[in-house]
Amino acid sequence: MKGVVLAGGKGSRLHPLTRVTNKHLLPVYDKPMLYYPIQTLVNAGIQEILLVAGGKNAGDFLRLLGDGRDFGLKHLNYTYQEGEGGIAEALALAEFFAGGEPICVILGDNIIENNVRRAVETFNHQKEGAKILLKEVNNAERFGVAEIRGEKVISIEEKPSNPKSSYAVIGIYLYDATVFQKIRRLKPSGRGELEITDVNNFYIEEGKLTYEFLQGWWTDAGTFESLLRANNLVAETGANKMADTQKNSGERGGR
Repeated sequence: MKGVVLAGGKGSRLHPLTRVTNKHLLPVYDKPMLYYPIQTLVNAGIQEILLVAGGKNAGDFLRLLGDGRDFGLKHLNYTYQEGEGGIAEALALAEFFAGGEPICVILGDNIIENNVRRAVETFNHQKEGAKILLKEVNNAERFGVAEIRGEKVISIEEKPSNPKSSYAVIGIYLYDATVFQKIRRLKPSGRGELEITDVNNFYIEEGKLTYEFLQGWWTDAGTFESLLRANNLVAETGANKMADTQKNSGERGGR
């Protein structure tokens, strides 16, 4: 499986910070935001990764990430999205890179506590279709919202004013090679974008979309509120891990 990180967009909700840099290069605690989604893919065992950059500061990605050696990668691939055509349009740029293989796609402002290795492994056994990851949230209207019936997702609605559930579709998706055919069928939404929710609904129509609930915390970092939340969660998690390490070290020393 190959990995794709989508890091385009203008980051207008984070102005004036994003007047001088891409939002994905803003710090989240002690690392640039973009480090977290790349590490998520690496932690899932994915070594071939494409970064889809955008905006006027795209050259900064290369200066920051280079060939990906900070993540143990032998090579990091790049491509560029012109304009603001939406998540699905950005993903379409990865078709040549994917080369007919399944892909794990993550949005560049998504940060999770744990990892998605289990989801990647179960999707490899799935053989075809798509898999989404869900998280129960209090503000579902900010996200794509999944309506579940039993073991199936029966619909996904993008940023609904009256959500049918509290299950947000987080920005991590697993797709087979037909995703690019589906993107070519899309028409721009009322926002003028090609919506990834519409892609997922194509898979639902085919009966080939599965889901898992993400364990541990998750946040995006695309607004001032969520950026602050991301900083606090990462800092708290790091402090807890350090405390656990010190405790375990003390216990071993006591023996």
